[in-house]
Amino acid sequence: MSESEFERRTFTEIARRQQIVAGAIDTIAAVGFAQASLARIAERIGISKGVISYHFAGKDDLIRQIVIDVVEAGRAYILPRVLAESTGPATLRAYIESNLTFMREHRNYMVAVVEILRSGRFTTPDGRRVDGREIDVAARLLKEQLARLQVAGQLRSDFDPGVMAVAIRAAIDVVPHRLVRDPDFDIEHYASEVATIFDLATHVTD
Repeated sequence: MSESEFERRTFTEIARRQQIVAGAIDTIAAVGFAQASLARIAERIGISKGVISYHFAGKDDLIRQIVIDVVEAGRAYILPRVLAESTGPATLRAYIESNLTFMREHRNYMVAVVEILRSGRFTTPDGRRVDGREIDVAARLLKEQLARLQVAGQLRSDFDPGVMAVAIRAAIDVVPHRLVRDPDFDIEHYASEVATIFDLATHVTD
């Protein structure tokens, strides 16, 4: 096989995996995790179940890739918007609004991840099962960022950054579950209100 043929094959395989992941997300969002069998996912995409089995070592492998892809897509969407801001209040507002806007623009991603975590089938690479309640990395990173902005004098210095980070993440992380129950939930209005609440709670007073 020539180098160009290898590159074409690699590109085709990556594209097929992405197609399968996207189809799995839409299937889980539409019918729930329990009903989203590999056969049903394959039918939705218009391929055979064997094609999925060629690219993924079973449903657990596929759902692990779904979570990885959703997390990476969220990071790619949110990080540039946060880094583009130069003041503490603007950075915090961008963090909150970009998190929630990503959820609004990728509703199926959020519903699928909620379904996966509720199922108890998601495992870390070392085989440990998680249900979402113990995933606190985002809150820890936010706490560190809030603390840095306090030291820089860009946010109020007298609030506990750990408590504030947990409160902010709670306001954000409740939204995917709300989307499962209420497809018409107005995330745009919610994002604006939540950002204003935490702006008032953290801004430096004269």
